[in-house]
Amino acid sequence: MSKQKDLSDIRKQIDSLDEQIQLLLNERASCAQRVAEVKQAAGEKVNFYRPEREADILRVVQERNKGPLSNEEIARLFREIISACLALEEVLKIAFLGPEGTFTQAAALKHFGHSVDTVSLAAIDEVFREVESGAAHYGVVPVENSTEGVVSHTLDMFVQTSLKICGEVELRIHHHLLSTEKDLSAIKKVYSHQQSLGQCRRWLDSHLPHAELVAVSSNAEAAKLSANDPASAAIASDSAAEIYKLDTISANIEDEPDNTTRFLIIGSQTVEPSKSDKTSLLISADNKTGALQRLLTPLSDHGISLTRIESRPSRRGMWDYVFFVDIEGHIKDGTVAKALSDLEKETSLFKVLGSYPRAVL
Repeated sequence: MSKQKDLSDIRKQIDSLDEQIQLLLNERASCAQRVAEVKQAAGEKVNFYRPEREADILRVVQERNKGPLSNEEIARLFREIISACLALEEVLKIAFLGPEGTFTQAAALKHFGHSVDTVSLAAIDEVFREVESGAAHYGVVPVENSTEGVVSHTLDMFVQTSLKICGEVELRIHHHLLSTEKDLSAIKKVYSHQQSLGQCRRWLDSHLPHAELVAVSSNAEAAKLSANDPASAAIASDSAAEIYKLDTISANIEDEPDNTTRFLIIGSQTVEPSKSDKTSLLISADNKTGALQRLLTPLSDHGISLTRIESRPSRRGMWDYVFFVDIEGHIKDGTVAKALSDLEKETSLFKVLGSYPRAVL
């Protein structure tokens, strides 16, 4: 009897807490509405979404978290609260590399929450054009994977676009083998994106050595194709399995358990400093001995940490390259600004792609 009373008391406490949480959520939503009214009264072009503000809120939430919920879980919950409140000010339209069920869509929902309209597009350049035209507020595109490296098409688009990088999101990637078949031995063909085939190469060689591997535009497209192709399978996400009514034959087949993809948020907005930022650059120099060293020296001289560098053909001439560089800090930081001023003097091409908050769990 005492156990039942204990359970009853705990449930009453939960009900009371739920009521308090609901009241506080609506109070927060009312504050968001008042923020919108103040911004609109100013009569200027309003950016309701503030990446730096959201990132700082999520960092503070994690810093004060005492459990038992993990930092990642508490951040996910608060993202959804922020998303729902922001939707009262403005429902954001987010373009992503589709179709429905891609990891890029999952990254978009992780970053913006579910109170947004997501727009599926067939190619990375279409995502850029959708945002450039103003048809979408922001776009989400993959840029690099911890196993397979950079997504070159995304980098190439930054050479010609006027869009800025407004944020980044990192997504742990779990690949599943999906099919209408029930048995692994029945699989004669595997559809997937080229990057995913690379990320699951050892598993495929071990378990499906004789299957034909077919690279397609996305993992969700692979799931769509497999759903209508007997004796085939797709490497895709669990959300793709749900959307395209496929069974999971084998889960988590990625070769590296910490397999992670980084995505960029693109938009026309200049982002203000947060507590922890990155700046991405596109630079080039005349093709002479020591050119790369001259480009990197100003960063070293000012103590700026370089977190990534990639080279791509410039398409301006044979053996001419541009470099994509990520550094720590924001362009409005005094030391970063001085370093970039010195760096620009050494370049034949200098473009700041954006300063933005580092990814939050």
